[in-house]
Amino acid sequence: MQTLRGLEALRAFVETGTVSQAATRLGRTQPQIGRLLSALETELGFLLFDRRNKRLTLTAEGREFYQHAERLLQGHDGLERFAAQLRRGGRHHIRVLAAPHVTHAIVIDAVAALSRRDPRFTASVDSRVRIDIDSWLGQEHFDLCVTVLPVNHAGFETEEFLRIEAIAAMAEGHPLAEREVVTVEDLANNSFIATHRRSLVQQQIERQANEAGVVPNSRFETQSGMIACQLAERGLGCCVADPFVAYSSGTPGLVLRPFRPAIELRYGFVFPAWQSRSRLSRELSAEITERAKALWGSIGVASIEK
Repeated sequence: MQTLRGLEALRAFVETGTVSQAATRLGRTQPQIGRLLSALETELGFLLFDRRNKRLTLTAEGREFYQHAERLLQGHDGLERFAAQLRRGGRHHIRVLAAPHVTHAIVIDAVAALSRRDPRFTASVDSRVRIDIDSWLGQEHFDLCVTVLPVNHAGFETEEFLRIEAIAAMAEGHPLAEREVVTVEDLANNSFIATHRRSLVQQQIERQANEAGVVPNSRFETQSGMIACQLAERGLGCCVADPFVAYSSGTPGLVLRPFRPAIELRYGFVFPAWQSRSRLSRELSAEITERAKALWGSIGVASIEK
């Protein structure tokens, strides 16, 4: 466990900025933290720190190593929380993972509903962005994950529960707000707010634009779909977004229109294949399904039948 203590000392140093504050956080002395960091460096076989004027700063290798170490530490934190829940009666606890917009739009209300029905029910709810799913999926500890499919990982099983379509979003008074349908060609003739090129929606937009022989007028770009909706509400252009993202963006003034060609988004659950699905997993997934379908219906765009 010496390596783990060294990693915890490294995390405390990075988050607090000094050895003395790291020692305070971990309840140790400065010399003890210094020895843990030196031992970790020796074990790794490369320099984690530049030592100048009695101050430590991370080397380039140290920064890169810490990024990977932090994911390991997060997994360890999750195991500790899970063990604590088991000690308190783990059959009534569930670990849920979802994108921030799904958490806001659906998961929180579903968790609250189960809590009202069962006073013993407890949950840990965490968010991760869909774009980085390949990097975090195998490193997280969860019972139920809610995300947009596909997810291809040998250690997990998926179950689709809803298909929806991306929508075009713009401010009231925008020229496209007068249209019944917004097309990919319209994005070339109006200011378009693009999102991350690795996002599922943006990838489809670029493919459609190439097939149609048009170039979207991408005046503004952002990595966040929620920010794209917020920019659109301010009159800076039109964006194409997941309807649940638009709902969660806090932009009640948005006008939503169907987008064509349609961009299908398949929502599903991800379960660890190595464990049986608990009663709580089944109940919460059913609650999430019901609320997601109701929200999609309230947005006012017809759903795609499975």
